[in-house]
Amino acid sequence: MPSRVPFRQQVGSPEPLALYVHWPFCVSKCPYCDFNSHVRDRVDQTAWRDALLADLRHEAGLLPGRAVASIFFGGGTPSLMPPATVAAVIAAAETEWGLTDDVEITLEANPNSVEVANFADLAAAGVNRVSIGVQSFDAEVLEFLGRAHSEDEARRAIATAQEHFARVSFDLIYARPGQTMAAWTTELAGALAFGTDHLSLYQLTIEPGTRFATLAAKGELTIPDGDAAADLFDATQAMTCAAGLPRYEVSNHARIGHESRHNLAYWRYADYAGVGPGAHGRRLGQATERHKKPENFIAAVERNGHGLKVESDLPAHERATEAMLMGLRLREGIDLARIEMRSELARAAFVDGDAVARLVEQGLMAQERDRLRVTDDGILLLDSILSEVVRTG
Repeated sequence: MPSRVPFRQQVGSPEPLALYVHWPFCVSKCPYCDFNSHVRDRVDQTAWRDALLADLRHEAGLLPGRAVASIFFGGGTPSLMPPATVAAVIAAAETEWGLTDDVEITLEANPNSVEVANFADLAAAGVNRVSIGVQSFDAEVLEFLGRAHSEDEARRAIATAQEHFARVSFDLIYARPGQTMAAWTTELAGALAFGTDHLSLYQLTIEPGTRFATLAAKGELTIPDGDAAADLFDATQAMTCAAGLPRYEVSNHARIGHESRHNLAYWRYADYAGVGPGAHGRRLGQATERHKKPENFIAAVERNGHGLKVESDLPAHERATEAMLMGLRLREGIDLARIEMRSELARAAFVDGDAVARLVEQGLMAQERDRLRVTDDGILLLDSILSEVVRTG
């Protein structure tokens, strides 16, 4: 990454931005995945670099005077991006906005050996955090999940990432069909032994439109019931806390100070710009969305200079509702005064105070002045708590 003069946010200036960059291509489509990912025989790398840079410049023109505090390359499989393209996007963000002193630059990666071979070049391009889609260390489970790597490749990928990046995270999926408590705790203990400062631990969910959804509809795929999944969740919390990686969001665990700053920007409802196919953004009270299909995105950039498909003003109540739904996923909860400020609504418009009082009495929520959060006892009931507390209209 080119040397630069550190950018320091001035007192009273707007909050820094988060920047999301979507790379839509994958080697294959996983059966549980509902992300905007596509398999293509050939990718014109020059055309894609130029399109992403044009889309970024368009966003920068609409958000002057801001600094970028985090960049997240997601997908798809962004570790398939040429490191030179990654470097070009980072350089463009620096030129157009400026980067904060401690900018976090994350790239999602698969553990395939071909992609891991790029880690050194990606680090040289400016990436300082990597998130690896391991999902499991069991060969049969990896086949079931449609993953294209082996358990040995996963272990080597983590070790190699730790050599090249200051911060490393990886994902695991649990609450899988037939998974026992003993099997999961053994797998999680092995994951914790790597000593990374961040883990994303997701319970398997059946998403509409996926191959798993088709199998589930036929009765050919059954995931653990609510009680079994809750037991697995509780065991996960106990083990990660004991290892010094407490939950800071429903499925994300980190040592204090090593949380994903980019994802915190989403959950704290900060402004973020989204570029690339299907990328969503929230900026200055507007919701943005890019064209999803790669070919449509490229055509839109060539036609308009950007890939925008949707750009709409969010009503105040919708902004408040989104901030509530996102923020209550965090262990820290939400700052009601901040939501009032950003939505220009009194909290009574978006919070049911009677429901909050009842849930606090039950030990499922806690409130200290403007800070409202879901307790550890309440987190498994998050969906029902949100339906009670958040006033949606």
